[in-house]
Amino acid sequence: MTADGDKILSQLRARAQDLGFDSLGVTTANARPDLPAKLKAALEKGWHAGMVWMEETGERRKAPAALWSDVRSIIMVGLNYGPSEDPMTRLADPHLANVSVYAQRRDYHDVLKGRLKDLAGLLARRTGAEVKVFVDTAPVMEKPLAEAAGLGWQGKHSVVVSRKAGSWLFLGAIFTTAELPADTPHKESCGSCTRCLDICPTDAFPAPFQLDARKCLAYYSVEHKGQIPLGFRRPMGNRVFGCDDCLAVCPWNKFARRTSDAKLAAQEAIRTARLGDMLELTDADFRNFFARTPVKRLGSARFLRNCLVAAGNSKDRTYLPAITRLLRHEHALVRGMAVWATRQLVSESEAAAMRAATMTEESEPEVNAEWTL
Repeated sequence: MTADGDKILSQLRARAQDLGFDSLGVTTANARPDLPAKLKAALEKGWHAGMVWMEETGERRKAPAALWSDVRSIIMVGLNYGPSEDPMTRLADPHLANVSVYAQRRDYHDVLKGRLKDLAGLLARRTGAEVKVFVDTAPVMEKPLAEAAGLGWQGKHSVVVSRKAGSWLFLGAIFTTAELPADTPHKESCGSCTRCLDICPTDAFPAPFQLDARKCLAYYSVEHKGQIPLGFRRPMGNRVFGCDDCLAVCPWNKFARRTSDAKLAAQEAIRTARLGDMLELTDADFRNFFARTPVKRLGSARFLRNCLVAAGNSKDRTYLPAITRLLRHEHALVRGMAVWATRQLVSESEAAAMRAATMTEESEPEVNAEWTL
């Protein structure tokens, strides 16, 4: 079986390379017996913040066999999405609507899923084994499994770091009933470096290798459904979707290269989007502009919420006409953040006049409260 397994793996690696994957590794379904305890501890501490689905799927997430009892081997693949620039330089321009590197391009779920199905189909045909394909679409702990499969290691920022792709690696998984030769797990190679922990503007890391989403700007700009908590608005700066700080400063990125995958090329219109233009987007405009990208899933109301935070942080009064229009937006989420943005850009007397002009008896308490924060 070892010779057959090695032959199959050789075929899979060749096909993975043809499909554009940068790395492929195999681990056993029981390679990480430490995962249930680690997941339980994180959930008990509330580090998942408002992502209730993590708790709801905790039993299935804690181990591969809990999700699919027949799984024997797990094939992990990595796809480089390295940017063409240092994302940290994008924080200096308050008029840039700064979208995280991974979301400036076509949704990676769509890109990886088709290729994984191709690869899984080859395995099924060669072995007769059952296969299941996952791209961040099921309760699978991809990062520790990628480490076990030798693709890289989970850095102190909790993201997988690769010697070839740095912190810029999309992951996909194939669960199978086939028993394949496992690769050697990758050793953690962060050393004494703490750059990713030190750069975080909101101290979201309780300790190395631990992330508390309740303090994470990526969480608040992408997953959080309510208003951005007051203490996180200033730190957001011009970030309107995601945050790349801890990934961008990783020294291993010096070995990374810009992605050569045409389907993962950054869309120039998104990479260079100006904040003023984004504040003018209607719902239809938003869906068209961000079609087939991860940003579209956010919805226009939450996106405008984030853009209004950026506008308030800009200290530029030229945004006031757009913000004033959004004071009457149909969504309270947008109206409330438009109030906050207004108050960052006008005097107290101007704010009082605008409040009087926009407040009604039917105004939501949470919107009115923004006038007095």
